[in-house]
Order: sequence, then C-alpha cells, then structure tokens
Amino acid sequence: MNIFDRIAMLFRSNVNAVISEFEQPEKMLNQIILDMRSQLVKAKQQVAAAIADEKRLQDQTRQELKEAEDWERRAMLAVQQNQDELAKQALMRRGEHISRGDQLNLTWQAHKQETDRLKDSLRSLNDNIEEANRKKNLLLAKQRRADAQKRINETMSHISEKSAFEAFARMEEKIEANERKVRASAEIEEEFSGDKLANDFKRLEAAGGNQSAEMLLIQLKQKMGVLPAGTQLNNKALGAGAQARPEEEAVEVEEIHDENN
Repeated sequence: MNIFDRIAMLFRSNVNAVISEFEQPEKMLNQIILDMRSQLVKAKQQVAAAIADEKRLQDQTRQELKEAEDWERRAMLAVQQNQDELAKQALMRRGEHISRGDQLNLTWQAHKQETDRLKDSLRSLNDNIEEANRKKNLLLAKQRRADAQKRINETMSHISEKSAFEAFARMEEKIEANERKVRASAEIEEEFSGDKLANDFKRLEAAGGNQSAEMLLIQLKQKMGVLPAGTQLNNKALGAGAQARPEEEAVEVEEIHDENN
C-alpha cells in the first residue's frame, strides 16, 4: 500500500468521524485538513526520494555509456599500436558496459514513468486538499448561518411564549392611562383651586398684556419710521377674536373726524 492509498484511507476514516460527531463540525473538518496536509508532507518526502532514485539510475546509465565510449577509444588506440589482443579485451569491456548500461536504462525508464505518475498524484492530492479546504470554509459558513437562524428562531419562540409583545402593549396602555390622570388632575387643580373670579381676571389681564405688547411693537415701528405716525392697532393686529380697548376706539374715531374736516 503506497502513501496515496494510506491518505485515501485516512480521508475516508476522518470523514466517517465527522459524520458520527457532527456536533463539532468545525473542529473535525479542521482536523481532517490538518491530517491531510501532514500526509501530504510525507507524500512529498517519498516522492522526492523516488525522484532521487530515478536521478541516480539516470546517472548510472550515463556513466555506463560513458565507460563504454572510453573503452572503445582504448580499443582504437590499441589497434593503432598494432595491439590487437588489447583491442579485443577493450572491446569486450566496452560490451560489458553497454550491456549494463542498457539494463540500467530500462530500469531508469520504468522508474521514471513511476516517478512521473507519483508527481501527478502528488499534484492531484495537493489540489484536492486545497479544494477540500475551500469546501470546508463554505460548509462552516453554512453551519454558522444555520446556527444563527436557529438562535433567531429560538429567540422568537421564547418571545412568543412569554407574550413579550402583549406585555409591551399593556405597559403602553398603563403609561398612557397615567398620563391622562396627570392631565385630569392638572385641570381639576386649575378649575377648583383658589378664587375663581380672581383667576378669570388674571386670564383677562394676561390677554391685555399681549395686546399691550402689540401696541409697544407698533410704537417701536413708528419710532423707526417703518409705520407712519398715528397708526392704531386694528382688530386683526390684536388677534383673532380680540377687541380694541375703549381708549383705542376713541383715538380711531378722533382720527376719522379729523380726516372728514
């Protein structure tokens, strides 16, 4: 069983653990990612070792072929020196290196194919872990939304059970009733306390004070030249329903008499 088979088994066992202990999904999903990353590190180490073995076989193959070329040159040198026997021995040694080189080359090619397959598996594993991490974040986001909705539903359920809205309505009615009582008490206090006749005259005097204020305003405007001299306060200036005082009416009659003369 290679490293990738072990990782697959680990992933399946962890997923089963998450399903059986779903009450802590975030903890379990994070643990799965941690375990997979830990196994990824080990897989990288094993793939790196396989690549190192493949490189070693490649170097040995090249070395055997180089040795074969060297013995071929030595055989050519022996021929040039009329040393045919040495040339034969050199050629035999060359053949041995070529034979070992061919065997190593076959082993290297097979190992290289396996190494390439491991590299692809490693890349796929890394991609799957990253995808699993993204899915984990999405799952946790869904879980948090579900938890929030659950809390909202529970809160609303408790509010309904305790009739909180009805309590607010009753409290509002009670406050408004108290407010009405306060206004009624104030009216009673004003209506039935003290001398009623004196209170009526106080109200009249207050109204007269307002009219006096209007007269003061007209006098100020006359002084400033905004209104012509002799302008009197009419009923409109006194306010709706207000009546001019007798002395003001006398002044108005006098002005009309002067204008007619």
